[in-house]
Amino acid sequence: MSAVEEVPVTLPTIRGRVHRVGDHVNTDLIIPGKYCLTTSRERLGPHCLEGWEPGFARRVRPGDVLVAGENFGGGSSREHAVLALQGAGFHAVIAAGFARIFFRNAINLGLPVLVCPDAAAQAADGDLVEIDVGQGRILLDGRVFRAEPYPPFLQEILAHGGLMPYVVARTRAGSSRPTS
Repeated sequence: MSAVEEVPVTLPTIRGRVHRVGDHVNTDLIIPGKYCLTTSRERLGPHCLEGWEPGFARRVRPGDVLVAGENFGGGSSREHAVLALQGAGFHAVIAAGFARIFFRNAINLGLPVLVCPDAAAQAADGDLVEIDVGQGRILLDGRVFRAEPYPPFLQEILAHGGLMPYVVARTRAGSSRPTS
């Protein structure tokens, strides 16, 4: 295989309003199973968090950020939960903790998820939030919080919009190996 030129990855800054949920919001609450007959973000989005609060998704605007407590995304391993969040307009999720499979599904589908218990505890509905995903920096109504930054190869996956677009780009470039 030919060598692939490494290009620094720049992830966009995410700016939006906070929408809060609590602890242990599982995938059935994120997207009830009766809607999981499709993988269309557009069709799943309007039902996002309907199990938590009917009509929740109507308040979300593109770029908004969901903030949750502990164990966000537990339950089944369905990717539909991430697709529903993206379809509703969420550009990131900040939580005190994530279920492992949800965390991986989010990265694989290009949704930044940041573990930051302090930000999760202090965020309120409607707060303005700005996230520098590459640095793990969260600016929440003037207060700065830090999440663990992603390693470079995960930043590349996110920069490409998910694992499959990343693999396609790497294959076209002549290498399937991560650059870092």
